[in-house]
Amino acid sequence: MRPLPPPEALAHAGRLLAAHGFRETARNTRGDSLYLARGEGPERLRLSNHARTPKQRRIHPEVVASLVIRAPKTEVQVAALVEAALRDFAGGLARQASRLTEPR
Repeated sequence: MRPLPPPEALAHAGRLLAAHGFRETARNTRGDSLYLARGEGPERLRLSNHARTPKQRRIHPEVVASLVIRAPKTEVQVAALVEAALRDFAGGLARQASRLTEPR
C-alpha cells in the first residue's frame, strides 16, 4: 500500500472522523487546519499539517485534541492516528468535566 501525501492523508483522516460523528465547523484561511466537532458542545478536534503554537493554544481553548499529519502515511497509519486522536479527544472531554466538578 503506497503512502498518501499529507493532503490526501488529511482528507482520509477527515473522512474517518466523519464516520465517528465529527463534522467540520471551521477552517483557517490557508485551509490547512480544520476544526471538527461532535455534538453541540464547544469542544473541537483540530486536523492539520502543523502543530499549534502557544498563541493558538491560548486563543482557542476549545481545541481539546489535535491530529497532525506532516509526512506521507499509509491508510493503516492514518487509521491508527485517528484512533489515537479519538482517545485524546475523549481524554480532553474527561479532563474538562473533572475540572468542572472539582470542589473549589
